[in-house]
Parts: sequence; C-alpha cells; structure tokens
Amino acid sequence: MRQIILIIFLTVGTYGFAQQLTYTPKNPAFGGDPFNYTWMLNSANAQNPFSDSGVGIDGLTELTNLDNLLDNQFGQFGDSIPPLGTSREGNFEYEVFESTEGLIINILDITTGEQTQVVIPNG
Repeated sequence: MRQIILIIFLTVGTYGFAQQLTYTPKNPAFGGDPFNYTWMLNSANAQNPFSDSGVGIDGLTELTNLDNLLDNQFGQFGDSIPPLGTSREGNFEYEVFESTEGLIINILDITTGEQTQVVIPNG
C-alpha cells in the first residue's frame, strides 16, 4: 500500500505544467508603455503631500536674512570668528557653537518646527 501511494506522489509531483514568467515594466522610463506616463504622473501628484504654496517671496526674504546673519557672523570671506550663542531672525532661530567636528550652526524654523544643521569642519 505504501508503495502505491509513493508511486502516485512521484508521478503526480513530476507531472505538471509550467509557463515562462516574463516581467513587463509599467514605468515608461524603464521600457514600459508610454501611455502609462499620464496615469503614473497623476497618481504621484495625488499622493504628494507637499505643495508649492508656502514658497514665495517670504521664503526668499528669510533666506536673505540668513545670508545677512552669516555675513555678520563670518565677515567678508570668513575673516572673523563668529560669535557663539543663540539668535533669532524672523521665523528662524540660530544656535552657533563649536564642537570636535567643527563649527555647528543649528537652524530652527519656529513656525513649522523643522530643523537644519550646518557643520563647518575644522580647518
């Protein structure tokens, strides 16, 4: 009885159908159908949580203020040693301190809470 079951399993297991699997890309940048471009772009835009409405003239003035602050701290071509400590300019708060890595400038956007760290390596 065991031999019959073994023979059945061996013949059924070896008798099967297979097909060749092929990959077809969807993205037109990788060889997919060019008609998918509009659908993929609209899908990506629908999932994008960011908008350009927050960037404008106000954003540029804040960057100009940052540039002025760095000019005041570093002088022309970085001739002077920047003062250490914390300062506030517009919507940004700046913290400047020295570490073993070099000069560290932490920038905090007070309105959004986003932080950026600039490291100027030692000499």
